[in-house]
Amino acid sequence: MFLKGKRALITGSTSGIGLAIARALSAEGADIVLNGFGDADEIAKLCDEMGATHSGANLLKTDEIETMMAENGPVDILVNNAGMQHVAPVEEFPVDKFEMIIALNLVAAFHTTRLAVPGMKEKGWGRIINTASAHSKQASPFKSAYVASKHGIDGFTKTIALELAQSGVTANCISPGYVWTPLVENQIPDTMKARNMTEEEVKNDILLAKQPTKKFVQVEEVGALAAFLCREEAGNITGTNYSIDGGWTAE
Repeated sequence: MFLKGKRALITGSTSGIGLAIARALSAEGADIVLNGFGDADEIAKLCDEMGATHSGANLLKTDEIETMMAENGPVDILVNNAGMQHVAPVEEFPVDKFEMIIALNLVAAFHTTRLAVPGMKEKGWGRIINTASAHSKQASPFKSAYVASKHGIDGFTKTIALELAQSGVTANCISPGYVWTPLVENQIPDTMKARNMTEEEVKNDILLAKQPTKKFVQVEEVGALAAFLCREEAGNITGTNYSIDGGWTAE
């Protein structure tokens, strides 16, 4: 329980990767602040499970981010995980979607970070962990907004790490490849039908085409890496972008 007495705020943590990170940090004793949308009863169950609190702040609105950080701070651990995706050729990419993806995936992380850093510096200890993506290192067609935002979060993280290098605060990225989540699982039947493929063909030839291991990343693996980065033994790891992508970015 090496995080006992530490407060961790994880954005986009009512499901998927964010929830797994919240559970991993909770298991090590951290006081958890969840953030995200979803069924109110399900969120209440998650709060009961972890003894957590929940903020429904809309991260596209600066004033709501500021309220969330003020009401739940100071935080010792900040995990910027919330994100969204849209796929379209650049000339057809909806302008509002592009701006929304940049705002949620990148700008929101700037706001939470700028508000968390003063308290961390005052304590002389802090952990900032940003969920990036294999797309923070490599591009794919038709994902201009997502790739731009994830390249941006990588550069932002490195900059913050340098600024805070002597403060006791670290800043790192975790870059998953394709992660096995309900969102991915639910896409498989439609893809099978659209492409006239079997389930295994969809998994191996479409979803895992770029992951040499041909294995989905598990959310618990991402959670375990986040927890490790919060250890005292990780105090000299900063400005790093950790791949957890089955070898995708090794090529």
